[in-house]
Amino acid sequence: MKQEFESIPKFGFGCMRLPLLDPEDQTSIDIEQFKQMVDTFIDAGGTYFDTARVYHQGESERAVKEALVDRYPRNAYTVATKCLAWAIDSEEEAKGNLATSLEQLGLDYIDFYLLHNVGGNRTARFDEYGMWEFARQKKAEGLIKHIGFSMHDGAEALDGLLTAHPDMDFVQLQVNYLDWDDPVVEARNCMEVAARHGVPVVIMEPVRGGRLADLPERAAQILHEANPEASLASWAYRFCWHLPNVVSVLAGMSTLEQVRDNAASFKADKPFTEDEQAALDEAIAALKSVPTVPCTNCRYCVKECPQGVKIPEILSLLNLELMVEDHEFVKGLYSWQAAAGPASTCIACGACEQMCPQSIDIINQLEIAAEKYE
Repeated sequence: MKQEFESIPKFGFGCMRLPLLDPEDQTSIDIEQFKQMVDTFIDAGGTYFDTARVYHQGESERAVKEALVDRYPRNAYTVATKCLAWAIDSEEEAKGNLATSLEQLGLDYIDFYLLHNVGGNRTARFDEYGMWEFARQKKAEGLIKHIGFSMHDGAEALDGLLTAHPDMDFVQLQVNYLDWDDPVVEARNCMEVAARHGVPVVIMEPVRGGRLADLPERAAQILHEANPEASLASWAYRFCWHLPNVVSVLAGMSTLEQVRDNAASFKADKPFTEDEQAALDEAIAALKSVPTVPCTNCRYCVKECPQGVKIPEILSLLNLELMVEDHEFVKGLYSWQAAAGPASTCIACGACEQMCPQSIDIINQLEIAAEKYE
């Protein structure tokens, strides 16, 4: 990993869930509380701030300018922001995102610029618009220091992207202890792919959207008994902080107390003891102890589906709800992870069930998912 990356503290600030004055208005960011959070984060040694044009309906970058850029010298922080080209209707607008981000952030350059949520059918739009070449050009001009991409796809897709674009400076991946051996997310395999390509990783979703900070009692009790003083969130962050080849682990923080708790865990900087690792393994087993759909993500069903239903992803979300017991959270994930092939488009032809090595009742499971999430 580059020496300049090694100097970045692994405690990163994700600016996607900032404090709000009105919980119903994502643009009503509580700037004064955010300033306190920034100050506490930097006092703890943090420097990496991750934002995007689309966060808080376009207000996150402006908030970062007011709370961070206008108040600290440029060498006190690094900023990452993103381009969602797959969701933009024109090449001109997609390429114009960089200039808009620079203006909204009040910066002369972006430290880490990501082509955001690449993978699957979304990659085609980045290719069509020439976004890879555009990012390289702007890096050469000094407007971007490091280029990379984020993705929520599997290890095979990541390997293909890094093979096609070997000059990427970093990649942003979903990694946490619950997804580590998940057959769909493939967090462990993705980390290994990135390491083989020599590309360092920024970790997103270390607390699985907050679910690992609010575990069902069957898992929470195990961790509390192992370390009564430690918050549930701290277990998730510590798992990620000590993985190899990591630039930063993003904490999407919404309150000053969350910053303080995460900062205290980071400053302690303790890998798991053998007893703690055993407790975490037991908690993971407890989470996964509920009966789930035995999908292994072999994807034979996808190859045979005439409707293009995202079957493994949908089954994985059904399993996630069973494990974390949070319907609304999983419904939110479904709204975008299954958007390209929702369960309701299933025509019950049975081709998927004929190909499934696990003999899963896929048609029935898709009916359940459509009723729960659509």
